[in-house]
Amino acid sequence: MNFKVNNFQAKLTFRRLTRARAGCYGAYSHFHSNSIEMTIHLLSASIVGGEIVNLIQDSGPVGRIVLLVLLVFSLFSWGIILSKWARFGNARRQSGRFIRAFRKAQRLQDISAVAEQFRPSPLVAVFEGGYEEYRRQVGNPGGTIRSLDSIRRAMQIAASEELTRMERRLPLLATTGAVTPFIGLFGTVWGIIDAFHGLGTAGAATLRAVAPGISEALITTAAGLVAAIPAVIFYNQISHTIREFGARMDDFSLEMLNAVERNTPVQAQAVMENR
Repeated sequence: MNFKVNNFQAKLTFRRLTRARAGCYGAYSHFHSNSIEMTIHLLSASIVGGEIVNLIQDSGPVGRIVLLVLLVFSLFSWGIILSKWARFGNARRQSGRFIRAFRKAQRLQDISAVAEQFRPSPLVAVFEGGYEEYRRQVGNPGGTIRSLDSIRRAMQIAASEELTRMERRLPLLATTGAVTPFIGLFGTVWGIIDAFHGLGTAGAATLRAVAPGISEALITTAAGLVAAIPAVIFYNQISHTIREFGARMDDFSLEMLNAVERNTPVQAQAVMENR
């Protein structure tokens, strides 16, 4: 009886070891196949990259100048994209914090004392514009508001200045998206003209003779599209973000006026102006 039990346990252990070896072999085969595929992809990318480099090296002086101009446009546009992206992300976070602090504050003086730490937010400039006009009208703690429209106008001016600051250097993205495809097309047209001129000089009217020159010329069109497509995409995205900030500043201006009316007595003339 003990012999049968030991024999059964031995068979069971052998089966488990066999399955474990098969699983390890399958995992190794899968890893090995993935490694081969990754190697093939890397080799393909290096070959394609090498061909592009060769096309750039074989291009003429006009094509190289066009590529250099497109590279400058692309570098400037990506610098604007990255700086705007980081700045707007920080401004969005600080705006949320500022709104929460503003709604929790009991007095305008309290939020004015801590507004500086939320400085990347455009709402801070709107608040400071309205609060400065508020202080001019109130004067002392027992004063009254003479004109709510003056406070509203001060906040509108501050919001307009913030929007202008956000839109700074943004036209360069629009220019890059609109102009670089045509610059690349110019390089392509020039390269094709040069290729056909060389074909006429050589006297060999075959596709094999003209194909290298045309392929070198088309690289400038591809470079123009590479520079233009990200510029157009991020220009639209940044413009949408700026419009969102504009709407938030308008909403905050209304909240600021409500806070002013709650915290300070308003003269009857100011109420009539507001209506």
